[in-house]
Amino acid sequence: MASRGGPRAAGTDGSDFQHRERVASHYQMSATLKSEIRKLIYVHVGLWLLLLAQMCVGHLKLLPHDRVAMPYQWEYPYLLSILPSLLGLLSFPRNNISYLVLSMISTGLFSVAPLIYGAMEMFPVAQQLYRHGKAYRFIFGFSAVSVMYLVVVVAAQVHGWQLYYSKKLLDSWFTSTQEKKKK
Repeated sequence: MASRGGPRAAGTDGSDFQHRERVASHYQMSATLKSEIRKLIYVHVGLWLLLLAQMCVGHLKLLPHDRVAMPYQWEYPYLLSILPSLLGLLSFPRNNISYLVLSMISTGLFSVAPLIYGAMEMFPVAQQLYRHGKAYRFIFGFSAVSVMYLVVVVAAQVHGWQLYYSKKLLDSWFTSTQEKKKK
């Protein structure tokens, strides 16, 4: 058609190459989903660090218990929720399907299950707070059960979206794997 410095072929303006420059849709989808999952993992790490800080302050008695309450029981297994996020990050460089599947399964076990247990564990305390207005645990002047329910709601959304995007990413990777096998 045309050389870099030479004349163009008759009847072309040089823009007819664009149809060859497109990236396959599953590769575009993979890059987009990886970016979204990374953002969710960063939010998860932030929540995880806040819970870790609350647990350290509570156990090491760095602040009085009327300022920062002792952690609820569900917070201990939730600390393991960092492992699925690390597995998810490890799956990205080489599109490792097995790491992503392990990440999704362990997200259910170490992230979602403790959140469900935490919502059930804190329910009687929340019920008492909203019926009688009595709170016995506080985090910087706020009712600990209210703060922790807020954490549970945000974390449930983060993990829900993380699982959703991981499933779509897995589908995208299977599409590219199937296309490679056809060739």
